[in-house]
Amino acid sequence: MKSPNLLLLGIALCAGHAGAAQPTAAMPTEWITPAEQSAFHTTPPYSETRAYLERLAAAAPRTIHLTRFGVSPEGRDLMLVVAAKDGEFTPEAARASGKEIVLVQSGIHAGEIEGKDAALMLLRDLSVGGKHAKLLDHAILVWLPIFNVDGHENAGPYNRINQNGPAEMGFRATAQNLNLNRDYTKADAPEMRAWLAMFDAWLPDLFMDIHTTDGADYQYDLTWYLEEWGPLHPAVKAWQDAAFKQSIFPAFDRMGHMQSPYLDLVDHRDITKGVGNFGSGPRFSTGYVALRNRAALLVETHMLKSYETRVRATYDLVVATLTYVNAHAGALRKATMQADADTVAHAKDGVELPVAFKTTDKPITLALKGYAFTQQHSDISGDIWVTYDPYTPKTYEIPFYRDLIATDAVRLPAAYVVPAAWPQIVDKLAQHGVRFERIAHGMSVRAERYQLSKPAWDDKPFEGRHLLRDVSVAAESVTVELPAGSVIVPMDQPAANVVANLLEPRAPDSLLRWGFFDACFEQKESADARVSERLARELLAKDPALKAEFDAKIAADPVFAKDPGARLAFFYEHSPWFATQRVGAYPVLRLDAAALAAARARSR
Repeated sequence: MKSPNLLLLGIALCAGHAGAAQPTAAMPTEWITPAEQSAFHTTPPYSETRAYLERLAAAAPRTIHLTRFGVSPEGRDLMLVVAAKDGEFTPEAARASGKEIVLVQSGIHAGEIEGKDAALMLLRDLSVGGKHAKLLDHAILVWLPIFNVDGHENAGPYNRINQNGPAEMGFRATAQNLNLNRDYTKADAPEMRAWLAMFDAWLPDLFMDIHTTDGADYQYDLTWYLEEWGPLHPAVKAWQDAAFKQSIFPAFDRMGHMQSPYLDLVDHRDITKGVGNFGSGPRFSTGYVALRNRAALLVETHMLKSYETRVRATYDLVVATLTYVNAHAGALRKATMQADADTVAHAKDGVELPVAFKTTDKPITLALKGYAFTQQHSDISGDIWVTYDPYTPKTYEIPFYRDLIATDAVRLPAAYVVPAAWPQIVDKLAQHGVRFERIAHGMSVRAERYQLSKPAWDDKPFEGRHLLRDVSVAAESVTVELPAGSVIVPMDQPAANVVANLLEPRAPDSLLRWGFFDACFEQKESADARVSERLARELLAKDPALKAEFDAKIAADPVFAKDPGARLAFFYEHSPWFATQRVGAYPVLRLDAAALAAARARSR
């Protein structure tokens, strides 16, 4: 069945990239992939994909190994394929080999599935196809063919209105209607919890996440985003710049493709207004991987190019990447190991870690290879309707707001403490592979604690939660009695950047922001009006400063002045009865090096 998307997108969709690489040799019929058999009109369902991979693993057991790393909510295996020249099919064997581990992920958004079909082709060529075998001399390829397997099977012709094929495609969200590419820190989805365990076991040196973009029309068949924000170690960033910008992308272009940095339009009605840096962040795959000190590349094939072009572009980019990794064996592993070592060392220094960013207002110039376009007023929307002419290529010199600057940073402690009353937070840390120490008996510790106030939540749910949009954070020094079973989280570990982004309130993707600590804002006791009336008079009589504060608030805040309940609550909130509730007291503590040493000594 021809996808109705083609009818909606019109003639522009027929303008696939003429330079896309084509097969150069005949392939035995039994190894032609399902997508190739259909001339890339269709993509195979889960069952056919798995059957092909099982046949491939059986035919090439010394090169291809099919395993699973979890099970979806609807009971499907989360498949993982390992391609290794010398049979290094486990994380332990792969790490021991000294070869660099490249993890490629497909189908996190199951409608954007070209990575899966590129995987079948390349895994075949690396094994039974007898092509590119040398790419595994110094690298081990780990490919996740379909991450969102339940969404993949929720397939149909109407899932991606903006996209040119295949005829039917999967759905963006999981069976629980969660977008996995917003779930990396909160890890609500069972699939994501399985992914975190898999990633922690393999700890790949390079991660590539394959997507299909939405947005404007342009000549590129692929755009990319190199994760370079905040905590990414300079050695890893230097490898990325040398590898991708100076070598891999030029080699990809020579294969007959066109690529560009990811085009995050400032104004979708006018591409000439420029593009920005969407900033990623740890809720996204590549942002999370950057926190783990690993190189990360987001790949966005262009939705309007033919499905064949998109599949072959993905195939060729992975080939170009493996070619570089093999030609520079050991360089990336050296960078990631240096990043891990420095992250551990910084725990002793009290360094500042940027946790929030914004795009700079100082752009560079980007020569964007687009198409001529027209703008006309729409009587339907009342807005501007943009149409592109795919037969008239045009290059635009546009501003590119590329660079990010930090807007907030935190000074890292020697350790965090999660009290025993919050086991769900300890579980979340464990899911992220974070190392921690459980204290055997109760103790008193001197620590830094945050007092939170003025919380504001988003009105609408986002990924199953109401995000804490804003909150005021004030630090205070306290002495706290910790019960047995409380957890100390030392920062001298490679996952320290993950820890800080999970536990620091000001981090945009912290567990606090995702609602894991909402209960700490709840007031559980309140005073009757008749009691508050008496309390107010007692407090006013003995505290002139409080009276002045109350009078000033009435004068400055007309809403407060007209609200009897708020006026009485003012006095209750300034009383010891309210203070005992510790409303807004953030339960996670911060320890300096001396306090950490003392706590460890007492715990022995």
